[in-house]
Amino acid sequence: MASDHYFSPNPESELRRRTITATLAGRQLSLTTASGVFSPERVDPGTAVLLGEVPPPPATGDLLDVGCGWGPITLSLALSSPDATVWAVDVNERVLDLVRENARAAGLVNVNAVTPDGVPDGLRFATIWSNPPIRVGKEVLHGILQTWLPRLEPGSDAWLVVQKNLGSDSLQAWMNTTMADAVTVERASTSKGYRVLRARRASPVDA
Repeated sequence: MASDHYFSPNPESELRRRTITATLAGRQLSLTTASGVFSPERVDPGTAVLLGEVPPPPATGDLLDVGCGWGPITLSLALSSPDATVWAVDVNERVLDLVRENARAAGLVNVNAVTPDGVPDGLRFATIWSNPPIRVGKEVLHGILQTWLPRLEPGSDAWLVVQKNLGSDSLQAWMNTTMADAVTVERASTSKGYRVLRARRASPVDA
């Protein structure tokens, strides 16, 4: 139905599962996706750009994937940093179930797939990787960024991928204006019509 989006908390579309193969963090995996989720047939191009452009994540600490979908970013973080704790956050209960299933299938025990209110209040993150849900609209998107980016540890980075023609440059400008007290944002790279943005949380030494 028209109101049933991948960012719906409980998609009303019939659950149709499918199995795909993807290579994440150098490992080929058999993964489960389903109807009612974002890009169920493959790792979407924006996520692929992000995963190809970011530096390795921190080896330890709490790492965050905001808007995790069925889990390609989460699984890449968990595979790359097995001693870290990876938080996969989404409002869609269907994708959270898929992330848990895919993490178990990959033998990963360091993944917590939760709705936003399932993340402990005081937790701070060593990095955030995200292909944020641009199509939720500016007001909701801005709220997501204002919720999570200030929870970076001082001196840590968030990496966001945004399609150029969906407003990546205006989003960067908005963050540098509205969120200047929390992060400084720069364009890290451009590839295949996508921008990778780096948002750095200032450390006390930088201030």
